[in-house]
Amino acid sequence: MLVSAKDMLQKAKAGKYAVGQFNINNLEWTKAVLLTAQENQSPVILGVSEGAGKYMTGFKTVAAMVIAMLEELNITVPVALHLDHGGYEGAKKAIDAGFSSVMFDGSHYDIEENVEKTKEIISIAHARGISVEAEVGSIGGEEDGVVGAGEVADPDECKRIADLGVDMLAAGIGNIHGKYPANWAGLNFQVLAKIQEKTGTMPLVLHGGTGIPEDMIKTAISLGVSKINVNTECQLSFADATRKYIEAGKDLEGKGFDPRKLLKPGTDAIMATVKEKMELFGSVNQA
Repeated sequence: MLVSAKDMLQKAKAGKYAVGQFNINNLEWTKAVLLTAQENQSPVILGVSEGAGKYMTGFKTVAAMVIAMLEELNITVPVALHLDHGGYEGAKKAIDAGFSSVMFDGSHYDIEENVEKTKEIISIAHARGISVEAEVGSIGGEEDGVVGAGEVADPDECKRIADLGVDMLAAGIGNIHGKYPANWAGLNFQVLAKIQEKTGTMPLVLHGGTGIPEDMIKTAISLGVSKINVNTECQLSFADATRKYIEAGKDLEGKGFDPRKLLKPGTDAIMATVKEKMELFGSVNQA
């Protein structure tokens, strides 16, 4: 069954490791992440952006697919189904659809409106045992139509949001969605340390996990990051493996065009990427 992300992230924070959020886009993506989590006995968070939810015909379809898959695949590790970068209405729809965790991204509002709207979502979600992620300081780059300027979060504003009773907090520290440019300045650990100091035991979230050097990932975890989001890297792995399959003419051999065969190399590549990240984040055998 699906669980709230609250307990798994509090455990991760105390244990100095991070749980990976891997965004899903279809059945293959979901199956790949769940099987890898089970094989490695790792808790996992399935992230769904509003755009991906719409692509999969709606949040109800996504929730029904995930719930059925947990049963059919005999998944026993903790799994949270989480709305990624949700708006106010999107968060309420995901809650109604059966998601076990939601992110309300109010970072584009001024802090007062962010506080008020976050408070409302917390009230609705917590009444149903659903965990809530909030954001302060927009994450740079573009994530499924959500564009962030890449601001560095104000630690005092982070404390205001944390004090509302939110379960996890995403704070901009120079991280961006998508590929990192060659001139990227890196993560701002000075700000992260201040945020950690202000928010105490609050699990912190690092968006834009693709392309961040391993040493920075480990430092971020040591400074309170308990959830790390990965999306682009799985997409790149999938695309690369699928391209190689087609360029090798495998789709023209026998029934190589069958979707179950055509999509398998990409699915295997996702599993390899997810396993690599779970090992890096330290979540293996933490279920």
